[in-house]
Amino acid sequence: MDTLFTNIKELLQTRSVSEVKVMGESMRELPHIKNAFLRIRGENILDFGAMADLVIQKSDAVVDVTGKIILPSWCDSHSHVVYAGDRSQEFVDRLNGLSYEEIAANGGGILNSAQTLQNTSESALYEQSIQRVNELIKLGTGALEIKSGYGLSTEAELKMLRVIKTIREKSPLKVKATFLGAHAIPNKYKTNKSAYIDLIINTMLPEVHHQELADFIDVFCEKGYFSLEDTEQILEAATRYGLVPKIHVNQFNAFGGVGLGVKYKALSVDHLEVFNDEDLEVLKKSDTIPVALPGCSFFLGIPYTPARKLIDAGLPLAIASDMNPGSAPSGNMNFIVSLACIKMKMTPEEAINAATLNGAYAMGISKQYGSISKGKKGNLIITKEMTSYHQIPYLYGNTPIHKVMLHGKFVDSYFI
Repeated sequence: MDTLFTNIKELLQTRSVSEVKVMGESMRELPHIKNAFLRIRGENILDFGAMADLVIQKSDAVVDVTGKIILPSWCDSHSHVVYAGDRSQEFVDRLNGLSYEEIAANGGGILNSAQTLQNTSESALYEQSIQRVNELIKLGTGALEIKSGYGLSTEAELKMLRVIKTIREKSPLKVKATFLGAHAIPNKYKTNKSAYIDLIINTMLPEVHHQELADFIDVFCEKGYFSLEDTEQILEAATRYGLVPKIHVNQFNAFGGVGLGVKYKALSVDHLEVFNDEDLEVLKKSDTIPVALPGCSFFLGIPYTPARKLIDAGLPLAIASDMNPGSAPSGNMNFIVSLACIKMKMTPEEAINAATLNGAYAMGISKQYGSISKGKKGNLIITKEMTSYHQIPYLYGNTPIHKVMLHGKFVDSYFI
């Protein structure tokens, strides 16, 4: 199938395929072409440029998008979209004055989700999760990292990862899977955390590896969850199975998790709502990308990742949804881009870079996704008619999307 888009008002994120992330001042630059064309052949981008340079060739479909903008689909590098039920009661509890930590201490939070998931069949878990995934696709997400972590037993963690694998096989999304058995301490091991860590290392990890269910390893490195020593034990074991770290750090406390992630060559360190100068210096000497999760900050009312401090220091930054039932129940990346601008003082250019190319880098896929580059996958957002791409973050809460294309096919037919 050969699809030619013509009269594109603005074609955004036009780069050479060799550019796999953007950093510092370069994040303010969003290469684009006005009055452009774009040709997709099969799954991939074949050619693009100014309409004045278009050489007419036979195409299976010519799509006139006058007044509309085209950009790469969102690359959401941190999500927990596979879960069972919801935690809307905890939302009400917070409105009545309880903190996230207090709810967790009372048996809510992650442990609540784990109990629900353990009692949910694999088929039911898949049906709930694929509905969410389909909604995210309609909202422009074209690549998605999905974590386990609501199982907290060998059987339930493997169940989650099998569901993620099924989503990868049946959905048009590009999906990357992360094993997050170290998300919380189950009640069974409340007084014997070392035994649960042994279970992760000696039972879960070998089985995850044997069944080829994960690309990455994650740990919730936070006070009351997994310490630096715990995290290092798990990361050290994961290296034997070739799992690349992507770890939760600095959500509520900063105590060396960033440095530990860098030591183990983490692809990303995620959250960073609490951040210090030591963390900054460590990241400057690494290839690890920081990932901000503004939806979590918005929902919990906690500080936002200091985007200006990171970018102004010359670092790259990605933004992701953190979609999960407890602290970020929306996976709408359009809203995440708006939050990044409104609450984290990022420019529209920085936010779009963070949600496309840098998001792809934080998933290890930026050689194929995240920009309009010859040979990359044809994952596109075609917006409604707009005066400027600045309207994407400006019109927060509105859906700017007219159509979505994934791997060279419009997704409309996928949902019929």
